[in-house]
Order: sequence, then structure tokens, then C-alpha cells
Amino acid sequence: MSKTIRIGTRDSQLALWQAHTVQQKLEALGHKTEIVAVKSTGDLILDVPLYELGITGIFTKTLDVAMLRGEVDIAVHSMKDVPTALPKGIVQAAVLERADEKDILVHKGNLDFLYDAGTVATGSLRRQTQWLNRYPNHAVEDLRGNVNTRLQKLKESDWNGAVFAKAGLERINLVPENHIPLDWMIPAPAQGAMVVVALENDSYCIKALTQLNHRKSEITTHIERQFLKTLEGGCTAPIGALATFIDSNIRFEGVLLSIDGKERLHIERVLPEGEDYTNFGRDCADYILKNGGAELMDNIRKTLKK
Repeated sequence: MSKTIRIGTRDSQLALWQAHTVQQKLEALGHKTEIVAVKSTGDLILDVPLYELGITGIFTKTLDVAMLRGEVDIAVHSMKDVPTALPKGIVQAAVLERADEKDILVHKGNLDFLYDAGTVATGSLRRQTQWLNRYPNHAVEDLRGNVNTRLQKLKESDWNGAVFAKAGLERINLVPENHIPLDWMIPAPAQGAMVVVALENDSYCIKALTQLNHRKSEITTHIERQFLKTLEGGCTAPIGALATFIDSNIRFEGVLLSIDGKERLHIERVLPEGEDYTNFGRDCADYILKNGGAELMDNIRKTLKK
């Protein structure tokens, strides 16, 4: 059996870049494909911070519905936007090789504010809390929209800078000259990774996508997302996680912060070569929960419900 694989994607420039990347890889393997772009709720509501919308998977929900309705066959996502629990009937079919997972600060050419008072912008609660933890005398403004919109808003504002995922800017050739890496900021679980999902009963698409899977990226994102899931944080909770291969060992670093950034619970562990990684993320999260994380998560949930 051969069919045209309909690739569902958001219609932003970055999302389309991701979809076309998957399209090129599938067509190189001899498959016929078609891009189907839809606008998500997250793209339409730009004046409310994500964590106030009370929705996890806001950027993936529309595509999930389209897939379950039979309007698309597969969907391509920035993996950090995907809820840790996929909808019934939808499965993870491939994780592409991960790009740079770090955050960067895009600034206006003067970094003196880092040593004084300043204002930075981000729509991410994780970035906001880590920034305030490091720079408690700074103000953080909400910044929403696609990459192009956020860069334009920064340009037109009086903010000193804004935080972006480096991979997103690199993929569409928009990394400004005025930027610095934020090596101290722990990224979102699975940041920099692209995931493709398919219907559980669609053996044709799953078989095709299996050939695109990058094993090391699959393992590291599994660990990070398991850490997130165990802490019971949605994709907007102030949780950072990063697993990396160092030779054949896996180094993990995770963090959970209070909403104001004043409290920070951190873990760093190394899983030796040959040890089972499947519950590594859960074990790291359990350590956090047993050492103040359970109470902190309760406070976070209560704060976000207000």
C-alpha cells in the first residue's frame, strides 16, 4: 500500500520549516507527502500569558483534533510544546536529531543592565523564574507571538532584551548579531527537538517515520519529559531539564523554581554507561519532590489557579 502522507503543522514560519524538513526526509525515502497548515489557539490568543490560559498543549491541540478527524495523517511539533501525555489514539513516531537546546538573550547592544536594573521579556514562566532567580532586581515583561513577532516587539520596545530558544532562531536564519548564550539557564524539557506523531493504528506512517528517529535524541528527551511528568508540571510550569550524552554516560540536570524565582530546587546526576535509563527522569524528579518539591508544586498550582 502506498499513500500520500498529509503532514499537519501550525502555519508559523518556524512550524512550516519543521514540517518541510520532515517532508524532505520522507520524500527522500520515496514517500509522497502534502503539507496541511492550520492555525492553533496558541497563535490566535496573543495577549494572555500561556500559564494563565490553563491549557497544556495549546500549540498541539488543534493538530491533535485534525488528526483524530482524519484531516491529517501525521503532525510535526516542537517537542517542548507537546504535553507529556498524548491524546488517546496518538503516538510518538519519531524524534529527529536534536538541535541546540540552549536559550539565548537577544539584546540591544548594551549589556550594562545585567549589572544594574533592567527589563527583559519572555512568555515562558520557566525563563521568567530562572531570570528573576539570577537577577532579582530586574523586571520581566510578557512576550507572546511567533518568533518574528517577538523580535519585532523587542525592537519596538524599551526593554533591554528578550529570551529566545536558539534552535528556533537558527532554523529560520534569524539569530541577531546582538545575542549572548545563557549557559546557566536550564532549558525546557525537549527544547531544540522536533517530534512527529501519528495515529496509533496507522502502521504505514509509523513505519515510514521510524526511519527518521534519532535514538540519542529519543533517549534524552524521554528522560527530560519523564522528569517533567513526574513533577506534574504542564509545559508552562517553571521546570527545566536537560539530559546529555557525555561519551556513553548520560548527564542530567533539572530545576524547579517558585513563581517569584526566589526558591530554586536543583539536581545534577550522571547515569553510567550500561545502566537502564527508562526511569532515570522519574528518579531525579522523585528526589526533587522528596526535598521540598512536593510543597513547592502545591504552591505553584495554587498560585496559577488564582
